[in-house]
Amino acid sequence: MDFFEEWMEYDYNPFILFDKNERVIYVNQEAQYLLGYVPSKEIFKIASSYANPTYGYKTTILDLEFDRYSFYGFTVGYKDDEKIGIKLYKKPSKSFELNKKDSTKINIYTIIDLAISSFSTHRQIKHEKIVDPTLPEIYIKVDEFLKLLTKIYTSFQNSENIKTKLSLVTGEYIVYQDKKYGIISIKISGEKRDKSDDENIKKIAFNSNSSVDIKSDTVEVLLPMVL
Repeated sequence: MDFFEEWMEYDYNPFILFDKNERVIYVNQEAQYLLGYVPSKEIFKIASSYANPTYGYKTTILDLEFDRYSFYGFTVGYKDDEKIGIKLYKKPSKSFELNKKDSTKINIYTIIDLAISSFSTHRQIKHEKIVDPTLPEIYIKVDEFLKLLTKIYTSFQNSENIKTKLSLVTGEYIVYQDKKYGIISIKISGEKRDKSDDENIKKIAFNSNSSVDIKSDTVEVLLPMVL
């Protein structure tokens, strides 16, 4: 691997190269993660739709959302009819303040169990938990984070079943003061969700040093793995 190839491989932004038959012939490391969430044909359609009318390169500023991935633009380039490439530009990750004095090192499973216990009082709702048992204790603003989870569970109070999935996000991290921190995901889903308190959920997430990705039947909480 030469210098250029190595540079491309470790680029923070996804790069994908297609042949004329829409087949992927090269992806860098970030693009491999992206293609785990979005079909390559969808990316090819964007590349072909926004390509320069003649050979060359064209950059387009446009917000794109694929699951948890957010982009503010992309560059499409081709020099012949055999290959076309696209590089997508990630929006900056959520910034956060690392202040252990305001946080407590705790097992995250404990907080999830406390939130479920608090929410489930007087409610007949079935809970399913899928957790990664290898996650270590991390620093969390316990009171705020417990409040956040309880609010999220409450938004699913009209569901018969609620599923909670706890895992480490593969291939993503937050950089703070030149140090990388892994990202933990808590994905909560159910059949029915009350959206009336979504803005409050976002505010509490910000105060708890995390972020939320809210969809119609799923709320995903993302927080840095500060050890």
